[in-house]
Amino acid sequence: MNLGVISYSLAVSSSLVLALLLLTAWRTRFFGSLLFIAVIVMTTLWAISAAWLAEFGTSQAGLVYRLFEVLRYIAWYALLLGLLAPFSHAKRWLRYLALVALLFPLPLLFAHLAPDWVLSHVPYAMGSDIRTLGHVILAIIGLVIVEQIFRNVHQEQLWRVKHLLLGVGAAFVYDFFLYADALLFNQIDGAIWDARGFINALVVPMLAVSVARNPDWSGDIFVSRKAVFHTTSLLMAGIYLVATAMVGYYIRDYGGSWGRAFQIVFLSCSLVVLITLLLSGQARAWLKVFLGRNFFQYQYDYRDEWLKLIHTLALDKTGLELKVRAVKALADIVDSGGGMLWTRTEEGRFFHNTSWNLSWQVTETVTPESSLIRFLEQQRKVIELGEYGRKSDSYPDLQLPEWLRDIEYAWLIAPLILDDELTGFIVLVRPHAPHQLNWEEQDLLKTAGMQIASYVAFLETSEALMDARQFEAFNRLSSYVVHDLKNVSAQLSLVVTNAQRHRDNPAFIEDAINTVSNATAKMNRVLAQLRKGSSEETHKVIARVIDVLQEVISIRSGSRPVPVLNGCDSELLLLIERERLVNILSHLVHNAQEATDDDGAVMLRAVSKGGDIIIEIVDNGCGMDEQFIR
Repeated sequence: MNLGVISYSLAVSSSLVLALLLLTAWRTRFFGSLLFIAVIVMTTLWAISAAWLAEFGTSQAGLVYRLFEVLRYIAWYALLLGLLAPFSHAKRWLRYLALVALLFPLPLLFAHLAPDWVLSHVPYAMGSDIRTLGHVILAIIGLVIVEQIFRNVHQEQLWRVKHLLLGVGAAFVYDFFLYADALLFNQIDGAIWDARGFINALVVPMLAVSVARNPDWSGDIFVSRKAVFHTTSLLMAGIYLVATAMVGYYIRDYGGSWGRAFQIVFLSCSLVVLITLLLSGQARAWLKVFLGRNFFQYQYDYRDEWLKLIHTLALDKTGLELKVRAVKALADIVDSGGGMLWTRTEEGRFFHNTSWNLSWQVTETVTPESSLIRFLEQQRKVIELGEYGRKSDSYPDLQLPEWLRDIEYAWLIAPLILDDELTGFIVLVRPHAPHQLNWEEQDLLKTAGMQIASYVAFLETSEALMDARQFEAFNRLSSYVVHDLKNVSAQLSLVVTNAQRHRDNPAFIEDAINTVSNATAKMNRVLAQLRKGSSEETHKVIARVIDVLQEVISIRSGSRPVPVLNGCDSELLLLIERERLVNILSHLVHNAQEATDDDGAVMLRAVSKGGDIIIEIVDNGCGMDEQFIR
C-alpha cells in the first residue's frame, strides 16, 4: 500500500468519525444540513475517490476524483457563505461573491466531464492548463470567503467558528500550493498530493471543535475532556519521539566515529526528558489550562468536577480527615498545591482549623468585624490576592490581615457559605502552572465552597452531638454515683446521730461497725464498677423479698418520715442482683421522703400477683402535678 492510499484513508476515517457524531446528534437545522453535506457527502466521498485513484490510477478513478473535488468546494462555499450572511449587512459585493463562488465551479466541472471539447475549442497552450488554473481559482475564492468571515464576524461569534475557519483555510492554502506548483511545472507533484490526505485529516478535529462550540448547528456533540487531554498528550509525545528519532539518525550519520555513542546518549536523555514531562504536575496543569481555554466552550467538565469533589469528600482513601479532604477537594479544582481551612467558633470568631500540604500555622483569630469577614459575607466573591495587589479597586474597602500577607505563595480566598451565612473560608496557594482566575472558575469555586460548607457543618454538628452524648453519659454516671453516696451518707449519718446516746452500748457499737463495714463495701463496689465499666457482670443470688425491704428500711431510717413495712409474705423469693435492687429501692424511698412532710407516712409492701412480685412504695406526700409530669 502506497503513501497516498494511507494518507487519504486516514482522511476518510477521520471524516467518518465526525460524520457518526453528527448523525447521532443531528437536529436537521440549516447549518446542520450544510455540515452534513460538506463533511459526509463531499469530503468523505472525495477522500474515498482520492484513495481509489492513489491505489489504481485509472482514468475512470481520476474523473470521479476530480468531480468530487469540485463538488466538495461547492459544499464548503455554501457553508462559509451561510456563516457570513448574517454579518454582511446586505452588502452588494457579497451577492457577487456568492454568485462567483457557486457558479464558477460549474464550467470547471464541465471541463472535467468533457476534456476533448475543451481542448478542441481552447488554444492548446491554455487548454492544457485550464483545469489546473480552475482549481487554483477555487482555492483563492475559498480563501477570500474565509478572510471576509474573519473580518466581519463579531468577536463573540469568532470564538465559535475560528477553528473551523483555520482548518478550512489551511486546506485551501494547501490546495493553492498544490495546484500552483502543478501550474508552474505542468504536472502535479506526487509527494505533495500524497501528503494532502494527512492535511485534510488534521482539519477534521478542528471542525469538530467548532461543531462542539455551536450546539445549534448539529446537536450537542460532546468531546470528552479526558479523551482530548490524553489524546493530545499522546500526540505530543509521538511528535516528540519522531523528532527525537530524526535528530538521533542525523547524529549517527554525521557524528563521525563518535556518532553512534552520541546517538545513544541523546536518545537516553530525550527519553528521560519525556518521562519527566509526562509525570510533571506543572506540565499537566499547563496542558489542561491550554485545552480548556482554546478547545472547549466551557473550561470545566462540570459533571466530572462534581463527581471528583463528592468522591474526595465522601471517600476516605487517603487517610486524611474530612476537613483536610475538604481543602484538598477545593484545591484540586484549580490545581492548587495546598491550602488552609478557617471555621467559625460559637463566639463568631474565625480560627485556623486545619491545613493540607501547608506547614504554615496561624495562631491569630479573625473577628466578625474585620474587613476580610465583612467583604466575604457581603460580596461572597473569591478573592484573588494577585489581582488585589494590582487592582485594589476591584475589592472595595477590603484590608487583608497581616498574617495573610506573610503566607508565602498565598493565592485565593474562597468563602464557605451555608444557609446564607459565612461559616468559614479556605486559603489556597498558587497552582503549579501560571493561572489567571476567570468568571467560570469564580462561580465553580463559590459553588463548590457551598458544598464543602455543608460537609464541614455536618461534621461539626456530629462532633457536637457526640460531645453532648458523652456529657449525657457522664451525667447519668454522676447521678448514679450521687445516689449511692447519698445512701452511704444516710447510713453514716444515722450512726453519728445515735452515737451520742448509745456510745456505751456494746450492741450499738457492733451495729455501727457493721454499718460502716457495709458502707465501705458499697463504696468499693461503686469504685470497681467505675473502673471496669457498667458492663461488668454481677453475681445473682436467691433472696427473700422481705429481707430486701427491711434492709432498705434500715438504710433510710435516718431520714424522716421513717419508712415502715406494710405487708410482705415472708416466702416471696427473687433471683436478683441484691445490691442493685437495694440501691434502686433506696433511691425511690429517698424520693418519697423528700416529697413527704416529717409527720407523713412512707410505706413499703410486696404482693404476689399472677406469677409476678409487685413491690410498692406508697407515701402521702405532695407528689408531682400534671404540668410537671408533662
